[in-house]
Amino acid sequence: MRTDFKKFIIAALIRAVRTFAQTFIGCISVGAAFSEVQWLKGLSISGVAFILSILTSIATGLPEVPDEPAEEEGEG
Repeated sequence: MRTDFKKFIIAALIRAVRTFAQTFIGCISVGAAFSEVQWLKGLSISGVAFILSILTSIATGLPEVPDEPAEEEGEG
């Protein structure tokens, strides 16, 4: 499936953390007071987005990690 599983996991986690952060930022209402923000609900929604990002990366792959093995230099 993937030539370098470690690179895939790192790239998928980076993408999922970014998705988590973007979703969490979206859950915070502009102009809401600190005490008015529903922090647990935002964390819950962002956690689901994190999991969906990981599953999407597994299902569709990542453009950062090539599917084909790179040829070793010097081999002919």
